[in-house]
Amino acid sequence: MASTTDDELKVRAKVVAAEDLPGVPAGTRGRVTLKNGFRWIRYRVEFDNGVGVGSLDRAQLVRAKDWDREQKLAAS
Repeated sequence: MASTTDDELKVRAKVVAAEDLPGVPAGTRGRVTLKNGFRWIRYRVEFDNGVGVGSLDRAQLVRAKDWDREQKLAAS
């Protein structure tokens, strides 16, 4: 899955887990609740399955709209 890792996410951005995370399977939707760091930006995300995960790198997250678009392309 190609994800854009060069752009930062904002707090409250809707995201999808791009890979399996502790307690969160890949493809699970969530919302960014915290953005932290200077040289390494990391995120805390509250996922729809009730699990919150912190210290996530941008490469582990995909914007929900990008995920939906890529899923439609893969299905066709």
